[in-house]
Amino acid sequence: MKAFKIVPSIAEYMDFRTLAKELKLGARDLILTNEYIYNPTIAALELGCHTCFQEKFGGGEPTDVMVDAILDDLRGKDFDRIVAVGGGTVIDIAKVLTVAKSTDRVDDLYDRMANLEKEHELIIVPTTCGTGSEVTNISIINRTTKGVKVGLVSPAMFADEAALVPGMLLSLPYPVFATSSIDAMVHAVESYLSPNACALSELFSAKALHLILSCWKDAVAAGGKDAWKKHALEFLRASNYAGIAFGHAGCAAVHAMAYPLGGVHHIPHGQANQLMFADVMRKYQEKKPIGKLNQLEELLGAELDTEPVFALETLYKLMDEVLEKGPLHEHGVTADELPVFAKNVIETQQRLLGNNYVELSEDDLLDIYRKAF
Repeated sequence: MKAFKIVPSIAEYMDFRTLAKELKLGARDLILTNEYIYNPTIAALELGCHTCFQEKFGGGEPTDVMVDAILDDLRGKDFDRIVAVGGGTVIDIAKVLTVAKSTDRVDDLYDRMANLEKEHELIIVPTTCGTGSEVTNISIINRTTKGVKVGLVSPAMFADEAALVPGMLLSLPYPVFATSSIDAMVHAVESYLSPNACALSELFSAKALHLILSCWKDAVAAGGKDAWKKHALEFLRASNYAGIAFGHAGCAAVHAMAYPLGGVHHIPHGQANQLMFADVMRKYQEKKPIGKLNQLEELLGAELDTEPVFALETLYKLMDEVLEKGPLHEHGVTADELPVFAKNVIETQQRLLGNNYVELSEDDLLDIYRKAF
């Protein structure tokens, strides 16, 4: 069993001004972010940093084309630290930049993944409450030339500091909050059930679930799309804790099966996870009803005020109140794609499938896709 550890320093700041002052941001720093984040929260501070706005190089989740374009744009710029301020796309790109030499392309980094070295210090400021990516050492890139989303993983890609600033969440549109918090919840569940979990990682998984479920219940009861905002710090911490947990124990079939939905149909990552979550868990129940899953049911039952036997179904209903799910075909997925997706997951996502609660065959994956369809 590998030793449990937390690599980045983790700090909380009242606002970005406080962060900038304490970290002495200035001319030797590059801020990688989105213009819609930078203009209202950072621009007025006049920090004198280099800036790079991700959306100028493409939309959606990160692709090799997008990252290569950013690498080209940064050639010749001289900076020591990268400050990533954003959601999963910005953070994943920043991790690539922190290990990229001035002449690198994305393919070069995959080719020498085992020998990557940190070229720049990295500070990550998450502006969503889902990825937990600020404390992990993996970047998911859609390698368009190969038609697959693949993780770039290296100890050199850990941030030097993960900076939690709850005020940075307050401008999130509701759908982004919903999909990102669902992503964090799935991180917590998959890491809890993972055969690689340990007593310490389980503490972080369980605490993340407690924060997410209690705050979801409160926000749903309060009504209104802004009701979650009074819990911004709790959701941000939950995402961070879930990131710590899956950084040790890993994610599993839900994420593996969600990747083709995002890669082919551009369904947001957290939403793609929701589309697969219930049917993956039902397959787990079918194949191995007695085991660690029962401990999860007890934990969820206590959080959701229901008997353990009803806990997962109660969770699915709460998730639908946060964000209505719908079947796969309503999201553009076609029936003839399902066998292709199942085969693709088996062939390309063994890193994740090895963390499953129970082994799933290609036929199992196809059955899950069909039930979600």
